[in-house]
Amino acid sequence: MSDSLSDEIRLAGEIDRLKAEYPKTRELYREVCALLFFRFGVTPTANRLYQLVKRGSMSTPTQVLGEFWVELREKSRVRIEHPDLPAELQAAAGELVATLWTKSTASAQAALETLRNDAEAEKVSARSEVAALQAELARTETALEQRTGALLAAQVRIQELEQAQAAAEATRQALETEIARQQEEIDARDQALMQARADFSGDLDKLRGSAALAEERLRAAEKRALLEIERERVVSARSQKELEAAARRAEQRETRHREEIQALQVQLGDARHQAGVMEGSLAALRDSNAAYVAELNVLRLQPATARTNQATLQKRPQYSAGTPKPRQATPKVVTKKRAAS
Repeated sequence: MSDSLSDEIRLAGEIDRLKAEYPKTRELYREVCALLFFRFGVTPTANRLYQLVKRGSMSTPTQVLGEFWVELREKSRVRIEHPDLPAELQAAAGELVATLWTKSTASAQAALETLRNDAEAEKVSARSEVAALQAELARTETALEQRTGALLAAQVRIQELEQAQAAAEATRQALETEIARQQEEIDARDQALMQARADFSGDLDKLRGSAALAEERLRAAEKRALLEIERERVVSARSQKELEAAARRAEQRETRHREEIQALQVQLGDARHQAGVMEGSLAALRDSNAAYVAELNVLRLQPATARTNQATLQKRPQYSAGTPKPRQATPKVVTKKRAAS
């Protein structure tokens, strides 16, 4: 056992020396063949050569080993055919060379078969790796299709939100138009009331001289003024109710849109978790939603402004039954005064 270990150590040292001396791979394999056969009495094989040298491909030691045996046979044949050798020695040498040749050929064939088996195993392993990569590719394609579907769904939802936003914008504009129209009507009524006050004051100054004659007419005018004021109050109350109903409708639309926005934010969160690469599109959607909420806030402030204006109108002083100033009373009183004259 110690001799075998010593031979292995010496062989490793000699191979290291040959590696430093022969940098070319084929020359190194040829020298290792000669070292094994002539120095250590070991029949070299392709597998053994590759284990010792570990350079090049597996076909290199096989080719070098074949060339080594061919060269050895040629050199042996020359020595056998030397005229100084006896015939018995020539025959024995020929048999020895033939035996060595047969054994080396068998070893080379075995080594070649081993190389073929190794190559086949590597081929099978490579096929398994290719199959695994194809399966992984199929899984990746499936995941990509799922993410693409989620992205398309998010885009459809974005389009729906944009349509809803356009509808809300149209509703907001219509509501602003209605509020402006009602405000104009209120302003016109205020102006008419102020004009009626001025007219009534002038007529009252004229009627002071004939108060006794116009007392009954004045009472009738007061009744008509009270009716007119009551009608104005009814109209004002109806306008207030319409404004409140419009405000409630706007709040309901705002609540519904806020719920849709919250649901969309949940969907966008899922899409962001599934496809990080779509964060730019989703950021744009969030900006659009923020603008949409800002517009809804502006829309919510419009009814509040209208209610404030209405409250200001209601706080204006009302005329009692003793001092009526209707818009239509003055012309009637004046007509009767002229008739009395």
